Amino acid sequence: MILLGRIDDPDALPDELLISTVTIAELSVGPLVASDDSVRAARQAHLQQAEADFEPLPFDGASARAFGQVAAALRRAGRKPAARAYDALIAAIALANDLPVVTANPRDFAGIPDLTVVEVQVRH
Repeated sequence: MILLGRIDDPDALPDELLISTVTIAELSVGPLVASDDSVRAARQAHLQQAEADFEPLPFDGASARAFGQVAAALRRAGRKPAARAYDALIAAIALANDLPVVTANPRDFAGIPDLTVVEVQVRH
C-alpha cells in the first residue's frame, strides 16, 4: 500500500518514485471488500490518487522471467510464493527493471536475492 503521507523521513525515499501494476491491482481490491461506506470511499480515493500520481510499471515478459527466479528463491528459503503472490510479483517487476522496492514491511521481501529493499518508517 502507498503510505506517502505517513512516511517519517521523506528524505529516505529515492528521488523518483514508481508504482507497479500489481500494486494498482492490490489497491483496486480495497474498495470492493470494504466493510462500510466510509472505508470504501477512503480506499477508492487512495486508489484514484495513486492512479493520478503514477504511471505504473507493467508486469511484462522480463518480469515474468524474474518471477520464476523470485518464486524459486522463496521456495528455497522455505516460504510459499503463493502466500505472498502480490509481493513476489512486485519483487519480480523491481528486479526486471533494476529498481529497489521501497516498503514499510521489508520482511515481506526476505529471501529474494539481488533485490534491493529500502525500508521506510511510517506513522500509524
